[in-house]
Amino acid sequence: MKKYRIASILMIIHGAFMEIGGCLCLIPIFIMSSDKFDINQYFSFIVPYFQNNMNLMLIMGAIYGIVRIIGAIGLWKNKMWGLVLSIINCTITMALMMFMLPAGIMDGILACSALIVILVQYFGDKKIIQE
Repeated sequence: MKKYRIASILMIIHGAFMEIGGCLCLIPIFIMSSDKFDINQYFSFIVPYFQNNMNLMLIMGAIYGIVRIIGAIGLWKNKMWGLVLSIINCTITMALMMFMLPAGIMDGILACSALIVILVQYFGDKKIIQE
């Protein structure tokens, strides 16, 4: 149970500060957009589509952050749906992190750490083949 709480905290940090917090920090930049300030010079992604559609990236990041926090709360409350949603979130993040470089590195560290902690808690000392 304690390890689920650790994973939940990792996911809340990831969802609240990195995903939602990052989106909220960029909103004033888009509102005050001028010719002098180009957001693309400070944030770059490996996929040009992401780079060219930063406003869509904000929306996507906020959605991921909210869903990640919902899964973390379910995991914190020891709910099976929270466990499943958290595993889905971590797995999807692992698949997408390579397309989101350089930000994907931190995504990967947090999501992979949470997934490892969840799996260690869920499976414990069970062996693959029981003798």
